[in-house]
Parts: sequence; C-alpha cells; structure tokens
Amino acid sequence: MKGSDSVMALEAVGRALALRRQHGERVVLTNGCFDLLHPGHLDILRQAREQGDCLVVAVNTDESVRRLKGAGRPVTLLAERMELLAAVRWVDYVVSFDEETPIEVVRELQPEVYAKGADWRSRPLIEADLARELGGEVIFLDLLPGYSTTQIIDRIRATHGC
Repeated sequence: MKGSDSVMALEAVGRALALRRQHGERVVLTNGCFDLLHPGHLDILRQAREQGDCLVVAVNTDESVRRLKGAGRPVTLLAERMELLAAVRWVDYVVSFDEETPIEVVRELQPEVYAKGADWRSRPLIEADLARELGGEVIFLDLLPGYSTTQIIDRIRATHGC
C-alpha cells in the first residue's frame, strides 16, 4: 500500500490497524511537521519502522506548523508533505492533526510504540505520557547529524542572498 492509498482519515487508519493487530502486528506511531523532507527525516522513519510491523506518521497541518514554527512555514503544503511521506517505503499510513500535540491521534490509534527523535527526550510530551498510560512503549530515535529544515532554509537564504 503506497501513495495516496496510504493517506487516510484518522478513523480509517484506526480501522485498518484493528485488522493488522488481529494478525499480531505491532503498530508504531511518530509525528512531526516533515517540512522539506530530508535525509534526517528519512532516517527517523526508517528507525521508527524497525520498532514494529506497521508505521503511522501523523503530520502537523499547515496552520499548526505556522503556530509552531512561525510565519513563512511550512514551505511545503500539507497535501504535498503527506504524499511525500506516503511514498516512503517504511511508512504504512499518513494522517494529519491540527492540535499542538498529537494526543488525539495517540488516543485513537493506541500505538504499541510511540517514537520521537532524541531531541525530544528532555521536552515535555503529553502524548508520550498518554501512550504509556495506554500500555505503549515510548522510544527516542537517534538523529542524523547535520539535517534540519531550518538549516536547509538558512543555507538557501545564504546561497541566494536572502
């Protein structure tokens, strides 16, 4: 299942996961803005998928990215970010969320594993607390050094004198 078939509403993903769990599959959930998809994102997705049998990626809506990152973000619109993520071989399902945290996604999908980049280890993650309460494991994944959307944007600005 790849491409547009992987981009689904939260409730539809929940139904699909119920079927997969009947076959003993372990569900992993990760989330983020995924603006200007880069090798660091891909490495996180690969690591997350290695933690289970099925990877769900929850993506911040354009409005929630603006609230988090400020004006001028996202660079890539939600539909485009979701399509790019759906095409990644380690990703099984892609959903969007508009809240500050993906707490409703965690509540609905109840992943066996909730995965975040290691840069989140020392930050409060209310959704991670919920994942644990629901019986899930929370893991922090190593970051690939030298990659961030902000660094890419800064490099473009420096190169083009912006």
